[in-house]
Amino acid sequence: MQLELGPVGQIVKAKLEDAFHPTVLELTDESNQHHGHVGAHRSGESHFRVKIGGVAFQGKSRVQQHRMVHDALALELKSRVHALAIEIVL
Repeated sequence: MQLELGPVGQIVKAKLEDAFHPTVLELTDESNQHHGHVGAHRSGESHFRVKIGGVAFQGKSRVQQHRMVHDALALELKSRVHALAIEIVL
């Protein structure tokens, strides 16, 4: 059972939707698996897994695809999000 996204997760999801208009977008907050680890925010929402796909990623290398996602979430990755696992599907 997937938990509802909190405010940080909702921002991340909205930014990915706006940037890429994906045909596939699944965002999972995995912060509960990292509670107490270095980089884990005390109130959660610091570790996410994203599965995303769409035409924006076609013809790009894996490194380029991941950079695109990182660029779209630059502010969150600098502040609140400590870890982001990315899976690109075409």
